[in-house]
Amino acid sequence: MDARPTTEQRELEDAAVRLVEKLGPTTVADLDDADRRNRLDAALEQAGWRELRTGTPAEPLASGVEAALVARALARGAADVAFIGPLLAHDLLRRAGAAPDGAQAEDVTARTVAVAPDLSRLARDTGVAVDAAGSTVALLLGGAGDTLTEAPIPASDEPAHVDLTRSVRRLDAPPIAADALGTLSPDDLVAWEALAVTLTAADLVGVMEGAIELTTAYARERRQYGVPIGSFQAVQHLLAEAKTLSEGALSAMLYAAWAVDALEPAEARAAAAVAKAYAARSARTVCETAIQVHGGIGNTWECMAHVFLRRALLSTELFGGESQQLALLAQQRWGARHGLS
Repeated sequence: MDARPTTEQRELEDAAVRLVEKLGPTTVADLDDADRRNRLDAALEQAGWRELRTGTPAEPLASGVEAALVARALARGAADVAFIGPLLAHDLLRRAGAAPDGAQAEDVTARTVAVAPDLSRLARDTGVAVDAAGSTVALLLGGAGDTLTEAPIPASDEPAHVDLTRSVRRLDAPPIAADALGTLSPDDLVAWEALAVTLTAADLVGVMEGAIELTTAYARERRQYGVPIGSFQAVQHLLAEAKTLSEGALSAMLYAAWAVDALEPAEARAAAAVAKAYAARSARTVCETAIQVHGGIGNTWECMAHVFLRRALLSTELFGGESQQLALLAQQRWGARHGLS
């Protein structure tokens, strides 16, 4: 088993990196630049990366590795356009045998997914649409069983939530019962959840890498006592620990991304839980380190460090945080033996 990305997968990631370097936000003020954001969204749409998980019910166009690498690259540049939500919507539709074709295919990017109010799982009957920018409906489970349906996303002028780069909206209307999109098997739901959790882990890895790049550049430029602060051993130790944490999270995430399509659903879900628990714990430490190394400026609105921290906070809770992932692992590994449920 070799879970390392192939040359082609690396080239895909490099393309995503170049795109976000060209059109992504580089300052907090850039987040208010609608023209830049629209150009980034149009470029992402043209690249077709939101459709990586379309295909037949048995086989998607691209593996979980490709999807995770793009998610990582976009998060590293704090890309303020929807990606994970629409991609997961495509995967749900594919698994339910409802992937649109022909003229309807143009409309699928208007969908995202809805999660339960606590953000921990796919919503049932009501919930919160995540990564909702540009989407008009959200996919969720409705009625009895695991029937896939959709609910309209209300237009909203609400102020930004904790994450300044992604839109989150509460669903007001009930699911559109007349338009059931298909039924998901228990294995389909577990496999989809493995992908969802893995993508949030990939997002956290990208957030860590972006925060480290930002902070390392600052440590090279900021001078104190006549020398760059990056020459101080205490600062070097902080950044070295941050880098080590991000590399460990990257390794766990790449294995989980490979497992999405290569292992049985329960095994893939366990791999995703490990990756998410590791990444969630590490991301908060890394982002707090970024703010600490920046010193006073790190606590100001103008510093991008808080943008990465805010993104990490949402990605941590989305599809379950560290404690929920560890509880799932405990139940899987020792539940039957010790009667845990």
